[in-house]
Amino acid sequence: MNDSSFLFVRPSFLEGLSRVLDFGSTLNEYNTAVTAQQADYLAILTDWRLVGEDIAHLVDEQREELSAASKDD
Repeated sequence: MNDSSFLFVRPSFLEGLSRVLDFGSTLNEYNTAVTAQQADYLAILTDWRLVGEDIAHLVDEQREELSAASKDD
């Protein structure tokens, strides 16, 4: 399963360590969009793209299983 993290910036290892001492939450970063509608559109688009990738992955797995089963027969 994939991860939808459009609105969040993934910190590096050192940034993660520094967040332990960031009591004021000054290191938090978020991806931005021009409008709220654009942010919603991009987030939904990303989510559905990941759903599609998950479905494609499952279809490929089933195809491989069926192919292996037909070779055994």
